[in-house]
Amino acid sequence: MKKLMFLFCFIFSVTSVFSQQNAITGNVTEASTGEPIPGVSVIIKGTTSGTITDFDGNYTIKAANTDVLVFSFVGLSSKEVAVSNRTVINVQLEESTELVDEVVVVGYGQLKVKDLTSSISTVNSDELQKTPAGQAMQALQGKVAGMQVVSSGAPGDSPTIRVRGIGSYPGSNNEAPLYVVDGMFFDNIDFLNTSDIASISVLKDASAAAIYGVRAANGVVLIETKSGKTNQKSEITYDGYYGMQVAQNVLKMANAEQFTTMAMESGSQTAIDNIYKAMQRYGRSRINPNVPDVNTDWYDEIMRVAPIQNHSLSVAGGSDKATYSLGTSYFGQEGILDMKNEYERFNLRSKVDFKATDWFTIGGNMIFSNATKYSQESSAWSMAYWAVPIMPVYDELNTDAWPTKYASAEHIGYRGGQNPFAAIDYNNRRMKIRKVLANFYAKVDVIPEKLSFKTSYNHNFTSLNNRDVALPYFISTNFKRVDATLTKRSETYSNQIWDNVLTYDDSYGKHKWTVMAGTSYRDEAYDMLTAQGVNFPVDQEEAWYISQSDLANIPTTAVRDGGSRQYGISYFSRISYNFNDRYLVYGTMRADGSSKYQEKWGYFPTVGAGWVVSEENFMEEIDVIDFLKVRASWGRLGNDKIQASDGASTTNVVTTSLGDILYSGTTTASTFSSLKWEVTEETNVGLSSRLFNSRLSVEADYYIRDTENAAIRVKIPSTGSSVLRNVGVIRNSGFELALNWNDEITKDLSYSIGANISTLKNEVRDLYGQPYIDGGSAEFRQRSMVGEPLMAFFGYEVAGVYQNEEQIQADPVAVANNLVPGDFIYRDQNGDNQINDDDRVVLGSYFPNFMYGANLGLNYKNFEFSASLVGQSGNKILNRKRGEVIWTPDLNMDADLAVNRWHGEGTTNSYPSSAALRKGWNQKLSSFFVEDGSFWRIQNIQLAYNLNGKDFFGTKILNTKITFTADRPLTVFNYNGFNPEVANGIDRQTYPIPATYTIGLNVKF
Repeated sequence: MKKLMFLFCFIFSVTSVFSQQNAITGNVTEASTGEPIPGVSVIIKGTTSGTITDFDGNYTIKAANTDVLVFSFVGLSSKEVAVSNRTVINVQLEESTELVDEVVVVGYGQLKVKDLTSSISTVNSDELQKTPAGQAMQALQGKVAGMQVVSSGAPGDSPTIRVRGIGSYPGSNNEAPLYVVDGMFFDNIDFLNTSDIASISVLKDASAAAIYGVRAANGVVLIETKSGKTNQKSEITYDGYYGMQVAQNVLKMANAEQFTTMAMESGSQTAIDNIYKAMQRYGRSRINPNVPDVNTDWYDEIMRVAPIQNHSLSVAGGSDKATYSLGTSYFGQEGILDMKNEYERFNLRSKVDFKATDWFTIGGNMIFSNATKYSQESSAWSMAYWAVPIMPVYDELNTDAWPTKYASAEHIGYRGGQNPFAAIDYNNRRMKIRKVLANFYAKVDVIPEKLSFKTSYNHNFTSLNNRDVALPYFISTNFKRVDATLTKRSETYSNQIWDNVLTYDDSYGKHKWTVMAGTSYRDEAYDMLTAQGVNFPVDQEEAWYISQSDLANIPTTAVRDGGSRQYGISYFSRISYNFNDRYLVYGTMRADGSSKYQEKWGYFPTVGAGWVVSEENFMEEIDVIDFLKVRASWGRLGNDKIQASDGASTTNVVTTSLGDILYSGTTTASTFSSLKWEVTEETNVGLSSRLFNSRLSVEADYYIRDTENAAIRVKIPSTGSSVLRNVGVIRNSGFELALNWNDEITKDLSYSIGANISTLKNEVRDLYGQPYIDGGSAEFRQRSMVGEPLMAFFGYEVAGVYQNEEQIQADPVAVANNLVPGDFIYRDQNGDNQINDDDRVVLGSYFPNFMYGANLGLNYKNFEFSASLVGQSGNKILNRKRGEVIWTPDLNMDADLAVNRWHGEGTTNSYPSSAALRKGWNQKLSSFFVEDGSFWRIQNIQLAYNLNGKDFFGTKILNTKITFTADRPLTVFNYNGFNPEVANGIDRQTYPIPATYTIGLNVKF
């Protein structure tokens, strides 16, 4: 008995020694930088007991000698450390290389990268914030394969976004993707500050996007705003920059000497006389007395160096029960057009999540955006292009002018005033934009870690107040505005969405699955009221109200009131199945009901499959491949951005003879067409791979996307009119490849290199038996034909320029049309010795068939360097600025045309002579006016320096980063314009895209 008691006491004493909890302390740092990491979770393995590190990375926890501590932090690899009688445990955490375990946002949920069967690209906040821009989507240019971002230089204007081409007939605002911000639907995200975004995911293929059904045909862009983290002490962050915008690639126009030379060569006595009138009014140049003493560079006159700035302040943190993120931001940008042309935006946001119990979580997200935009007077750009250089900005001899003595081209014989400063000074276009996004949700864990139910309510309210003011002025007889006019337009948009989602996650042995089902109800309302006033007090902006106008002369025809309301109900489901981490199956189904169309319901299924080849036994010996997955998907998407119906009822008077008596009557025809949403069917095959210890990642996709019932114009033979019908077929197909390499050479030196390429073939497949559909105008024709891209430029192909009389006489076409040397030679496509409409061909499309991007990152100790490049080729631009010589010869021209004009045999075989420019023969839409839009650009260069762990007024600063950024500093192209980024391919007055240089500061407390 004594022996048993002794044995029991011995065992108890030993157990007590090993189970006794001691205070363990330590410090957690990041392996690559050596800097302390606040907010690291330190948990005793197998329990819920734990703590987090403080601002200096220090922690204290009570643990037994037999316990194992688990250290984890988002973005870093977790580490397990046994206590083993130690009281001090310091740990270094390394950056996670297991990219396939990352979680990405998908519709109504999340999935691990390794479980995806779809094509999804994600860009995080660090990449977004490198681009100083008011529009977050601008930062994605060149970063997502298959997505085209067409920049806009105008303050407050959003870039044009196209995901895998266009599947609808252009021109109806039906090409933009769907934006989903924290569950709320938007047509654009111009209200979001880049610093508030945690990540942007682009759902490119049908398998990924079909969960959004009838709104997903153009792709889906998911935006997650920043949130706090659990067990994180409050972190205050300031992020901001200030910089200047500088016009680049300024188009050179013909100067006074070049313009005079072309006028003298034109053969037009009027043009020559106008040169002499300019000499009489403004004098002769002392350098060249044959040229007027004025040489105005109009682009230089109307542009300025303009500031841009952004400032944001946020507080984020959390406990084990709640997380929060609160912030405010200000963005301000002036335009490079020297007028009231600017954009200001002030935002407030809050995001709170609270775990009320172990099974119940509630949260909310609110964003308030208050912006004011003063739009450009776009005609100023075209007037600056056309204005003759032999006229000054101001003319002291113009004593009748008011309120400013601006010069007018009329005074030297031209038919128009031409001076762009009339448009700049006497127009004021203001828009006040108020947006409120409210999102609230409640989540119930019905079965912990298995079955959950989430209900969420989203409300987006937008108020737009437009005020367009046109002030009176007089410069010359036909260059004036007699009455002051004021147009007010008020618009409100209310979009409400109520979602209910049930999600079940489970696993059994080698089987893992997620099943989701839900409903979504939406209510969209729009109201508009517009009116106009005339002759109000113009001297003070405080009086710019319709009530101050001449009430007796308010145009009642300008008063309009309108609105709309649409409802929708949707049912959707998704299943994701994983067997043994090797075989993946994914499927979704969405049924959309809408009040917009007579056909109330649309059904949008999708299915995807994946095979993780790297998990197979036969891959064990291949060390170079860490992860390899092949995937394929098919799905159907919808587009409800087309109108609900089209057509009209027409009545015609008909007179006929019966015997010797004339009888009159009427015939009535109805061309109404009941439209429905367009349906896009897409097949995607691809692979995802990680190689060389996950240093190299590869994403490759090939897709075919067919819009099977595109809304196109169909001619009605009996009436000669046309009506929209869902009968067209449009195909987009292409290949996408993204490569990224990351490596660490030493503890202090690491680098990354990335590149992506994509191809696009846009093709019309069926026009309901019609040979073509014309677009554009008669003078600048675009045509959609089977086998060709949508809205292709259609005209004559220039084969050269006639050089001498002998060449003229040898060509029947030249003889028949009385052509002379310096005129264009058009290619006779059908060989009938005539040039007519039958000789017109497709001259190209504004869709690029090849796009690419590249990036470089280099980190050395506290220095960070990054650079990115973007480019495209295969697209064409109609230089309509140059082509509008058809309307009047009283215009200037670009220096390229002036210098390279034909002015004698052998001088050029591409450009017409000065005289030829004034002839209708050479003004036809041809390959001369349709130019190559290819370009490449150094998109962004940034140098940053980190100051970590420094004291500032007694407060420890966690991280301070100083940045120097050059955004779009160099663009290389051959097109004769400011820039080759023209959204619809027609350049008449495109706002130049400036280079931006900023200095920035990011501080975390």
